[in-house]
Amino acid sequence: MAEPGLGLRFQRLFLAARQLRSFPWPELEQNLRAAPGPSLLLDILHKTLLHPLCVKYPPSAKYRRCFLTKLIKKHESTAAEPLDELYDALAELLHEEESTRCYKNYLLPTGESVTLSESMAIISAGTTGLVTWDAALHLAEWAMENPAVFRNRTVLELGSGIGFTGIAICKTCNPKAYVFSDCHPCVLKQLAENIHLNGFVVEPGTAPRSQAESHGEEAEATNFQKPKLTVAELDWGSVTEKQLVDLQPDVIVAADVVYDPEIISALIGMLQKLSAFRDGKPPEVYIASAIRNPDTYRLFQAELDKVGIGWQIIPAHSNSLFLHDVQPNVTILQLFI
Repeated sequence: MAEPGLGLRFQRLFLAARQLRSFPWPELEQNLRAAPGPSLLLDILHKTLLHPLCVKYPPSAKYRRCFLTKLIKKHESTAAEPLDELYDALAELLHEEESTRCYKNYLLPTGESVTLSESMAIISAGTTGLVTWDAALHLAEWAMENPAVFRNRTVLELGSGIGFTGIAICKTCNPKAYVFSDCHPCVLKQLAENIHLNGFVVEPGTAPRSQAESHGEEAEATNFQKPKLTVAELDWGSVTEKQLVDLQPDVIVAADVVYDPEIISALIGMLQKLSAFRDGKPPEVYIASAIRNPDTYRLFQAELDKVGIGWQIIPAHSNSLFLHDVQPNVTILQLFI
């Protein structure tokens, strides 16, 4: 994938509301000193604060003020003539009230975007599930490099959070059906809102049951159609047989669900039950994890070994499409249940 231009890199980072230290500020300053005219700054302004996505679904007011202040300082450091557009934009922002929620917009290779309403706090309503974590970005990038894994298949996501991975897969990988699941009521509510925000309709009732299709039927299903989307309340420790029979996934994905030793046994038990109640061959399973505590991650692998679930590490993907924070310890495991 070609290296994006400076304006496009600012755009991707800004719309996704990444930390300001992630931006290529030194490169911007060098470019401004080499060509002190207003064209580069105006280009960045229109790709960020004045971008239609930002205008309709803005990141937090504090984030936008900090970004614009930094942009103005970089401009002023070149001793160039003041740029009215920058100061006009800042004047508007100074009167904007802060909110407990904000938007993040992730640009996809298709030209579409994933827009999410997120909490401003890492922990809110007693959960960390109201923000997007790096493992979700890595899993979505891997999925977009491997769309055949999902094409025309029923996908179950465990611990969907507010929906980034699933929405990205639904927009780029053509699944037949996608089941988002979580157990926290506030997360489920925000998840459903984000799915709607991205132009999808959530099916009422239970999750779709996938019937095995012949190769001929799969080959004929080449025309893109929006997948059937379901949001399921799924508690791994108290899931019912009926819920499992209704699910019938071909593929199971999860991101950032291996972070607490206390939930590992429930997660593994859930995977075993899903395999037991599956008609035909067991589903493919892919779990992305940010390894914050190596002991917890090793415990997960040891517990998989203990119950006879095979696993392998998926090779790192080549794309860093979403320009996420540097996180070298994100891995994706394929499980064989």
